[in-house]
Amino acid sequence: ARHVSRYLSRRGKGIGVRLGVKTTGCSGLAYKLEYVDEQLPEDVIFEDHGIKVLVDPKSLAYIDGTELDFVREGLNEGFKFHNPNERDRCGCGESFRI
Repeated sequence: ARHVSRYLSRRGKGIGVRLGVKTTGCSGLAYKLEYVDEQLPEDVIFEDHGIKVLVDPKSLAYIDGTELDFVREGLNEGFKFHNPNERDRCGCGESFRI
C-alpha cells in the first residue's frame, strides 16, 4: 500500500489500482495491474491501508483471495501475486492456470 500511495502522490491523481486477468501465455491467464483515476459502476472495490483495489466481476473468480505484495529482489522490484487458486504456472512465469 505504501508504494502505491507514494506513486499516486507523485502522479498527482488516481484513486488506486485495478487488478484483473487477461488471456495470454502458455498457461492461459496473466495478471494485469494498472493505476486508475476513476471507478467503473461494475467494479468490486477492496480497500487496504487507504488504497482502493478495483476488480472487474469477471476477473474476481480467478483472483479471489489473492494477496498482492511489492517486493525488491536485488536490482529488480515489482508486484508479486500470491493467488491460492493457481494450479499451475508456465516455466517463464508469464502466465498461470486455475
